[in-house]
Amino acid sequence: MKRKATLFYYTTLLSVTFLAVVFVVNQLSETAKLISPLHPYAGALFLLVSSGVILISVYSGIHLFSVTKKPELPDHENSKLMTEYSRYLVQQMPVHPKNTEPLTNKKEVRWIRTNLKFLEIDALNATKEIATKNFFVGAFAQNTSYGTTTSLLNNIKAVWAVYTIHNRQHNLREFIDLVRSVYTYLPLSDFKKEEIPDHIKPIIQASFSNTLSSLLPAGNLLTPFFLNLFLSGSTNTYLTCLAGIIAIRQCQIISAEDQKAVIQQSMFEASFMLKEIVRECNPILSVTISKAVKQAGIESLDKIQTTSSGSGIAQDIVSHLASSLKNIIRENISTEKKKSNES
Repeated sequence: MKRKATLFYYTTLLSVTFLAVVFVVNQLSETAKLISPLHPYAGALFLLVSSGVILISVYSGIHLFSVTKKPELPDHENSKLMTEYSRYLVQQMPVHPKNTEPLTNKKEVRWIRTNLKFLEIDALNATKEIATKNFFVGAFAQNTSYGTTTSLLNNIKAVWAVYTIHNRQHNLREFIDLVRSVYTYLPLSDFKKEEIPDHIKPIIQASFSNTLSSLLPAGNLLTPFFLNLFLSGSTNTYLTCLAGIIAIRQCQIISAEDQKAVIQQSMFEASFMLKEIVRECNPILSVTISKAVKQAGIESLDKIQTTSSGSGIAQDIVSHLASSLKNIIRENISTEKKKSNES
């Protein structure tokens, strides 16, 4: 079946290419005939310019999608293939400014490891920055087309940032292969229900952290609302962290031994990065939402009409309660402002 499908694919591709060439040549020749009466050399000049533009376009397309031939991945660092592969890595990766260790033939693998450590720090910082943005996108724009699109674009940006940090020359096809490889490692890409608890665990731990419990005292009516925001933001952040760290591990593979441990190591590091981001974002999100809720409460209470001479007892009670609540909320806001100014 695979052989038949491959034969069909290549024959169809060849046929479509042949028909496209015939169509383009026919259209160019017909256009040249129409232009020829204007000047004796108009038709020939048109064919020359159009052919040059087409050739340049084909050449740039081939150059854009062409990938440098990659040596075979060695099984371990002591493999005979390691020398050739290490030289390939030295040519591909940029030299980090902080890497002052000299490069020698005898210490190529050691130099590569040192340089990759510096590049990894930059890549982790870039991933953390984008993942922090995705926390607020997931919290405020959950279950919306805008939130989904923005999160996806941010994940692609994270992979692109990692790719550009680890490669001197950037190739579109190579980047697409990296994105596809990262996607295959993400949860639910190939649905396996036994793997889901391992991914949910760090999200729950980060969302129900000590910081969150201190911000949301028991009995707060807004607790379910806050928890929903934190869980959505944490889930979004975890996926971004996981995508970025998987991309880092993919770019830093030196042997087949490294390739086997990509997903386990990535999940472990993503859970730690998630805790750091949630710990930093929790106070910001909590304070922002609390202020917005209090302001909305004051505006809602302001809409309640004041009592008049002909109003009933129920209207008097409602108006009195609204006035009392407004005073309480305003006092709480002023107290929080004083505490924030003192701190």
